[in-house]
Order: sequence, then C-alpha cells, then structure tokens
Amino acid sequence: MADAPPLAGVLETALYVDDMARARAFYEGAMGLSPMFADERLTAYPVGGRSALLLFLRGSTVETVHLPGGTIPPHDGHGPVHCALAVAAADLPGWEARLAAQGIAIEGRTHWPRGSISLYFRDPDGHLMELATPGLWPVW
Repeated sequence: MADAPPLAGVLETALYVDDMARARAFYEGAMGLSPMFADERLTAYPVGGRSALLLFLRGSTVETVHLPGGTIPPHDGHGPVHCALAVAAADLPGWEARLAAQGIAIEGRTHWPRGSISLYFRDPDGHLMELATPGLWPVW
C-alpha cells in the first residue's frame, strides 16, 4: 500500500455540552475565548491560530445537517471526555491564578519526564480539560 499523504494538523476538537449558555459563559469567561461562530447548536472558538474548539449542544447533531454547500453526517458524544490545550510554560502561573479566581478547582497536576507540566480541571459539563506546557509530547 502506498504511503498516506501527510496530515497538516488537528483542525477541530469537538465537545458536547448540555447547556450552551452555561458552556459559553465558561469558555468565554474563565478561558477568555471569543467565538468565531455561534448559533443554537454550535459555538466555535479559535485556539492558537490553527485550530478550533467546537462546542455542540448534545443531541443537536444526531441528524444529517444540510447546508447550501453539502451535508454534515450525524455525530454526538456522551460522558466526560478529555481535551488538552497548549500553553507556554511562562503563562502557566497566570492560568492557575485565573482558574482560582474563577473558583475552578485544579483536580490534578503532573510533572512529565520531558519537562512539561499539566494542570487538569473540569468544565461545567464534566469534561476533563488540561493545560499543558511544552515538552509533553515530542511535537509539543
């Protein structure tokens, strides 16, 4: 079999939320994100200039979505999932202070063998969020 063509990166990460207003308050207030698109079923946030964090209202995408340019097949998710966001090592103390000021508990902290530090906390839907400094993976 021929080699696969190269991938350029992960473009989107999707989380499914039960209350869009509550989720938007968290991601815009606590995380400081600004939506680049929002409607009743989806809020899309730019992250790092190359990817998007998508929040879908749980159950709102279980039918094919018909758009002028084509269709999007059904998808959905249940239960708490994990999402890691890359942060500079110098910014980690500021993030820790921001989360504390918002009353968001740090559930875990890991010092990785390659020098990275990860902070773990939950969003309002129970998703495990991670802020990770460089060194976690060979690519970050």
